[in-house]
Amino acid sequence: MKQLYLLPGIFSVLLLSAMISITEPTEILLWPNGAPGSEGKSGPEKVRVTDQGDIVISSVNKPSITPYLPSAEQSLGAAVIVAPGGGHSELWISHEGYTPARWLKEHGIAAFVLKYRLANEKGSTYTVDRDELADIQRAIRLVRSRAKEWHIDTAKIGVIGFSAGGELAGLSAMRFSQSDKKAIDPVDRESDRPNFQGLIYPGNLNRLEITKSSPPAFIAGGYQDRPDISEGIAQLYLKFKQVGIPAELHIYSNVGHGFGIRETNKGAVAQWPEEFRLWLEDMKMIGH
Repeated sequence: MKQLYLLPGIFSVLLLSAMISITEPTEILLWPNGAPGSEGKSGPEKVRVTDQGDIVISSVNKPSITPYLPSAEQSLGAAVIVAPGGGHSELWISHEGYTPARWLKEHGIAAFVLKYRLANEKGSTYTVDRDELADIQRAIRLVRSRAKEWHIDTAKIGVIGFSAGGELAGLSAMRFSQSDKKAIDPVDRESDRPNFQGLIYPGNLNRLEITKSSPPAFIAGGYQDRPDISEGIAQLYLKFKQVGIPAELHIYSNVGHGFGIRETNKGAVAQWPEEFRLWLEDMKMIGH
C-alpha cells in the first residue's frame, strides 16, 4: 500500500477513510442493525498512519468483516477470519489485516479482515470476553451462513490472529458453540467453531486452554519477542501435543514482535505465509 499522509483536523480522517474505502473491498457489518453492547455509541472510527505507512484504526463501534474473495475458479474452498493486533486498544489493520488477506486471496483462500471492538481503549466499556469474542464468533457464523455464495466449504472455516488478535482467535477456538437451528437470526443458526486456528505471536497465552475438542493450530513467533510470547508459544505447542491435537510451531530467530506480512521481512520469517498455506494442505483444508 502506498504511503498516506495526514492533513490537520477532521478532514484528514475523512480523507483517509475515503482512501481506504477505495483501495480495499467494502466491509460488511456483523450486525446491520447495531452490535449488542454498542447501543447509543455512534462516534466515528479513528484512523491514523504511522511513519512506516501502517494504517491503525480505533474507536470501533460497528464491528465488521472486509471480504477478500478469490474467483469461483480459483477458490480452494477454505476461508480465514483475520484478526489484527494492537493490544486491544487499536487495530494495526494493514500488515496484520489487509496485506495477509490479499495474500490469502491470491492463493485461492477466502479471507475476511475482522474489525472488532476494543476493550483496552481509553474510556472503553467493551470487554475482551464479552464484546470482542462476540465479534469474532459472529464473523465465523456470518461467513458460514454465506459459504455457498462465497464458494466456501463450511467445514474449512478458520481464524488467524496476530498479537491481541491471536489471543482473540485462540479464545474463539476455545469458547465455541454449535449451531442453534431455532435461532431467530439466520446467522445465529450456524456454529461459531473454527475448523483451524493460526496464532501469530499471540498475547496472554495463559488464557488459552487446549482440550481434545480444540481445532488444530499453526503457531508462529519471533525468538526476539518478549519471553512471555517467545517462550509461551513453545509451551502452548506442548499443550496441543499433550492432548493429541495437531499443531505446528515456527519460531524465527532474527525477529521480534509484530512482523505480520511486510515487504521488509527478510529471511525465514518472510516465508511464514507459505508455511501456513502448506500446513493448511497438510490438514486437508485446501488441495494441492
